[in-house]
Amino acid sequence: MAVINRIAGFAEEMAGWRHHLHRHPELCLACHETAAFVVDRLRAFGITDIHTGIATSGVVAVIEGQGDGPVTGLRADMDALPMQEETGADWASTVPGRMHACGHDGHTSMLLGAAKYLSETRCFTGRVVLIFQPAEETIGGGRIMVEEGIMDRFGIQEVYALHTDPFGALGEFRTTPGPIMAAADEFRLTVKGQGGHAAYPQTCRDPMPAALAIGQALQTVVSRNTDPLAALVVSLTMIQGGSASNIIPEAVTMGGTVRSLTPEVRDMAQARITDIVTSIAAGYGVEGILDYERNYPPTINHAKQTRFAADIAREVSPLVIDDLPPEMGAEDFSYMLESRPGAFLFLGQGHGPSVHHPAFDFNDAAAPIGASFFARLIEQRHAL
Repeated sequence: MAVINRIAGFAEEMAGWRHHLHRHPELCLACHETAAFVVDRLRAFGITDIHTGIATSGVVAVIEGQGDGPVTGLRADMDALPMQEETGADWASTVPGRMHACGHDGHTSMLLGAAKYLSETRCFTGRVVLIFQPAEETIGGGRIMVEEGIMDRFGIQEVYALHTDPFGALGEFRTTPGPIMAAADEFRLTVKGQGGHAAYPQTCRDPMPAALAIGQALQTVVSRNTDPLAALVVSLTMIQGGSASNIIPEAVTMGGTVRSLTPEVRDMAQARITDIVTSIAAGYGVEGILDYERNYPPTINHAKQTRFAADIAREVSPLVIDDLPPEMGAEDFSYMLESRPGAFLFLGQGHGPSVHHPAFDFNDAAAPIGASFFARLIEQRHAL
């Protein structure tokens, strides 16, 4: 790995930052202590143009280069997950029921490492905008930061992000132009009838047969309404109804997720699910009430910026895949890529427990690689 020597020199310090963050996980928008730690480090690096309180606890900092040039945003997420940690690490979470199970502590440390190096060297033109974002795991802190105007406020022209990857070899960069991660939508529906005694179904309007028919029909959205070469996942994950074997319930509730890679498939899936719920319920003489919520859009990399990012990755690592098949997970960096050109890349940390698993832990050996990628990207895009 062609890690920048200066960054390799403070790799242990980066690990220390990461361990501190791992011990003190915070959730959703309430990343106040994490933000304060980030600000303290940035100030120690000599960075003075720091803005706090964006999306409640987000931080944006600007490093000025030498003279006029591009303005590039680099993003790291900061929030943890509501899970009980099972790593047994010396730096394990000190907060019961919370842990950094998705590597955001590592993402923050990588961006801090790049910030330390870039603030020391300033071997670039223009400006670097460091984006430390809360609430990636929940309500979309990336969306909120974009809605609060960070792209225009700081003049960001392109934006880039890394995400740790426990399915890739240490130092392996994986990306692709176009869709790289899916849109993630949620649906909840209620099939409402008229309850009564199970011995006298003719006096009731039983919601249960309609709910079962709807559950089966939802799978036809993928199998019969979608091009076999287009990606779509419809998962019915919840069904609740009834309280006793001799009572026909008043209502049955159901819920699940819909994941897609293109706006066209996304629109089609919502329309078909709406039709299925209302028409099947009507056919059974009950009412179908659908609440369909669009969450994160697909994460769509821009072709030019992805090629550039892959070329930078090759300067850091011999392990680069630039035609990664899209994944059906979701990521709120998608909102930033909707607002500005850029690219999202995975960075392998060596094979181990999956993200969102209680035994997951970020590999500190990946941090200098990620920080070197960010630094090289700025030095090349903002070349003197």
